[in-house]
Amino acid sequence: MKMVVVGSDHAGFQLKEFVKTLLKKWGYPVEDVGAFEMNAGDDYPEFAEKVALKVLEKRGGRGILTCGTGIGASIAANKIPGIRAALVSNVDDARLSREHNDANLLVLSGWNYDKKQIPKILKTWLEGKFQGGRHRRRINQIARIEKKYQRTLS
Repeated sequence: MKMVVVGSDHAGFQLKEFVKTLLKKWGYPVEDVGAFEMNAGDDYPEFAEKVALKVLEKRGGRGILTCGTGIGASIAANKIPGIRAALVSNVDDARLSREHNDANLLVLSGWNYDKKQIPKILKTWLEGKFQGGRHRRRINQIARIEKKYQRTLS
């Protein structure tokens, strides 16, 4: 099983700890990049960057990120070229984020989650397979946009 990198700010901390427990129970190696304690003064962009960079470093790696709504963490993580972070709130989103978008970073809301659904969402996302085909074309288009604007805005 591939390493799963996890991270959260204070608002996603409890969910991250729950996710970590599940992953370890299922046999996944886990790397936690923080937060390591509840600290209301921390900020999600720091942890989004840490998780995203670790995912890229581990070629083919996966990451799970949690913050209050999940929106800010998604935005921050998607600033890193090569990251396809998907904010997911149900099993169908989890499945489609892997099948169609080849998401390599799952983002969950620390404020709005159903503890009974989280295991199903995680299993679906972790076991999901990219379908390729027309979806590969779209992923390649996203990569071209990233490259185009990296050069333009640098």
